[in-house]
Amino acid sequence: MAHEVIQPEGWAKAKGYANGIKTADNQLFIGGQIGWTAEQKFESHDFIGQMEQALKNIVAVLEAAGGKVEDLVRLTWYVTDKKEYLARQREVGEVYRKVLGRHFPAMTMVVVSALVEDEALVEIEATAVL
Repeated sequence: MAHEVIQPEGWAKAKGYANGIKTADNQLFIGGQIGWTAEQKFESHDFIGQMEQALKNIVAVLEAAGGKVEDLVRLTWYVTDKKEYLARQREVGEVYRKVLGRHFPAMTMVVVSALVEDEALVEIEATAVL
């Protein structure tokens, strides 16, 4: 098989997409993660709370594939409110370091008008090399 679908244990089934795909050469592509829980419920309606959950979701997919934070090589962020993101830089940094430590892969930030899930304020996709 050329690739393996990665689904963290206990997570609600992904419908129409995969949370992660691990290739035969140990590249891991993590689909866009939003600020909902493993049960696909939003516990936070705040940007920082959703950002923290999205990062935790990335770590969960990474660990389900046998990886660790240091294996991340790329993050792409999609945010719906540039002004809020910029105004809350201190909190963004604190939460980022709390979840991912001081590991800083290549990153891109894109401002979008909306995300598919109406309640989502941020979506982050990732690539790792295991």
